[in-house]
Amino acid sequence: MMRSAKAGNKTAQQFRDAALPCLDDAYAFAQVLMRSEADAELAVQECYLRALREFDSFRGPAVRPWLLAILKAVCQERLGPRLAGENAMPEQRDSATIRQLVADLPAPLREVIALREMIDLSYKEIAEVTGIPVTTVMSRIAEARALLLAARRAANKATQAKPAGASKPVVYRANAC
Repeated sequence: MMRSAKAGNKTAQQFRDAALPCLDDAYAFAQVLMRSEADAELAVQECYLRALREFDSFRGPAVRPWLLAILKAVCQERLGPRLAGENAMPEQRDSATIRQLVADLPAPLREVIALREMIDLSYKEIAEVTGIPVTTVMSRIAEARALLLAARRAANKATQAKPAGASKPVVYRANAC
């Protein structure tokens, strides 16, 4: 009995050593997917519980992609079709930040750009996390970057075009004949 308790403690320690350095990345990714701090915290907790239960069967070279793939599955389960099926185009805002613009991306683009730009995963690691081919990762990242650039430019134009102190848009009407 003592031997199995020691083995369990060793596994738990190995898990802590491998998984805890990924905690900040997991939380950042969960915030992008869940869009709320409270939901992100719950998703990360569930992810780490699942990962601990499955750690004995982990055989991959890197813990981070494996852990983030579990996190993505947890988030998909919690959000259901909202995460997988979002297709809305990003809205343009006057004073948008990059984080807000990323949040406005459709879910498949939002997750790959977050994994690449915020968490700094390689394309191969992103493919492992998302379960899509590397070529799809590359095209989604390119599409996300193009949408982010267009939204940023539109937001900048809107901010520059708005006259100082103008509270209502000017409406021009043609003369009725």
